[in-house]
Amino acid sequence: MAEEKIIAFCGIDCAACPAYVGTQTGDEELLAKAAAAWSTPEDPLAPEDVICYSCTQTEKRLYTWCTQCRMKDCCREKGIPNCAYCDEYACDDLKKLWDIVESQDPQTTLDDIRREVKRL
Repeated sequence: MAEEKIIAFCGIDCAACPAYVGTQTGDEELLAKAAAAWSTPEDPLAPEDVICYSCTQTEKRLYTWCTQCRMKDCCREKGIPNCAYCDEYACDDLKKLWDIVESQDPQTTLDDIRREVKRL
């Protein structure tokens, strides 16, 4: 049986995210690497700051930045699985996020979902 993909509201693939993977596997080294990579002088992160159970799954614990995510709040208010289903796709907030995500291509993920949904 194939493992179901978990796509965050913004299009990030949770299975490719070191915060999610490190949390799910208990890999403290991976969490530490993610925290170091995502830290800035103005916003230093510790490994516990990047613990994430996926915004689509729970409010149990999210990566610090994701707790303030406008896409998460918007999709939940609209009752949609992710931004690909939104009539306002792609909004300025989503485009700003895509500009800062370096390790993945969430726009392509959401574009693919949107094409598939339109075919149904």
